Amino acid sequence: MSQLPVAVIGAGPVGLAAAAHLISRGETPVIIEMGASPAANIRKWAHVRMFSPFQYNVDPASVALLEAAGWQMPDPDHLPTGADMLRDYLEPLANLPQIKANLRLNTKVVSIARAGYDKVKTARREDAPFLLHLQCNDGSEDQIYAKAVIDASGTYGNPNPLGGSGVPALGEKALSTNIFYGIPDVLGADHSRYTDKRVLVVGSGHSAFNALLDLAARLDVAQITWVTRRTNLRQLYGGGTNDQLPARGSLGQRLRAVVESGRVQLVNGYSIARLVKTPAGIVASNGTTDLDPVDEIVVATGLRPDLSIEQELRLAIDPALESVAALADVIDPNVHSCGSVPPHGAEQLLQPEKDFFIVGMKSYGRAPNFLMLTGYEQVRSVVAALVGDWESARQVHLVLPETGVCSTDFASEGAASCCTTASVEVVEVAAAASASCCNTASAEAVADAASASGCCTPISAAEQATSGACCAPATDLIQIGNSSGGCGCGSTTSAPIQLLDNVRA
Repeated sequence: MSQLPVAVIGAGPVGLAAAAHLISRGETPVIIEMGASPAANIRKWAHVRMFSPFQYNVDPASVALLEAAGWQMPDPDHLPTGADMLRDYLEPLANLPQIKANLRLNTKVVSIARAGYDKVKTARREDAPFLLHLQCNDGSEDQIYAKAVIDASGTYGNPNPLGGSGVPALGEKALSTNIFYGIPDVLGADHSRYTDKRVLVVGSGHSAFNALLDLAARLDVAQITWVTRRTNLRQLYGGGTNDQLPARGSLGQRLRAVVESGRVQLVNGYSIARLVKTPAGIVASNGTTDLDPVDEIVVATGLRPDLSIEQELRLAIDPALESVAALADVIDPNVHSCGSVPPHGAEQLLQPEKDFFIVGMKSYGRAPNFLMLTGYEQVRSVVAALVGDWESARQVHLVLPETGVCSTDFASEGAASCCTTASVEVVEVAAAASASCCNTASAEAVADAASASGCCTPISAAEQATSGACCAPATDLIQIGNSSGGCGCGSTTSAPIQLLDNVRA
């Protein structure tokens, strides 16, 4: 079995990075991409500009392979669009001979199993290779064997529905031709679709922000209504000038100005249950109050993973987030608003099914706070573990940029003000000296701990129920980061990191 390849599902940024790390370790990957080209999902948002400079959106092992082939880094301070990332980084990476020779396009993974074993059978299970059942675009089928599997297929192709209960609203499927899921190219390819139309945008993350700003920039869009389930407007618009990624901070402030100008009508605290097509247009309702009729709807309510291909594998998946179970407590969007996720790698991504890993955006399930560099660090650690280098696999590092939005901003919406804990061997957690909220590293994760004002340790569920808080004052933890009073998503010295916008309303 040692001569078999490692299967990588998905040829997006994280999947290609996994392939690069495998190649750099002397392993042979087989990369399976259902699209007609590498990073096919990015082509769907190629018109969208990213928040962070080019230099922070690339993987070190991938860059090393590219530079060895004569590639030169584009302007490191340029804020790239999706199209820029494809042209200047992902396509050259996928076209490297050692990757291209092992890349299968137009191929969908239908299922993954242990060869000769269903989920129930245990005896000598780990000795059996993985069997991947594939379906090609021409209708033909195939199967391949692998000694390990890295699922980096992401979530972009599986958007959340419009309905506020996690299922499609009544009438949503019937009106699908009038609904766009994601970020339409309002100023380009989709221009005519919105001319003289009344448009409803649903969602409260950066995907919705981009769609709203593009629509508002057009004088020929008749009406723009923005619906969000959130009620806390301070948290809704983001951190503004306190955001260490200026482009991200300005996005919310620009939208606030557009809303205050009256160009966009905001309806907050509203959850859509039904769509009805009437002679006047499509009417959305929460069951009690109807909104004004519209012609087109943009749904930017986030994404969710497709776990159907793994039904015959033994997995530890969180029942709420559908994320890797070990990550759930530190990525739960009911608690964490700003990507306050501690470093994590192979140990946290281990599954009961040996040598199978879910990485990238899919590892976060429905949580919206995934970062591209988080995925790069995940696959570096996972590949190190697969080749037996557990010392390197455990050395996981990540510093997150401050958003200017604290988790306590969720308090008025029923979420706790709480802390993030890390259980990794080496931790670079950026925390702020705030009396209300902080990120902490566990005592065993910090070799030389020290007391820091405002940091805290988790307390039990029973104590949380009694006190209404989720943490107690720290006496043995070290705080790293700024002391400006903002809640800890990152230090003032942290490198900006691109937030992939897996958002929900």
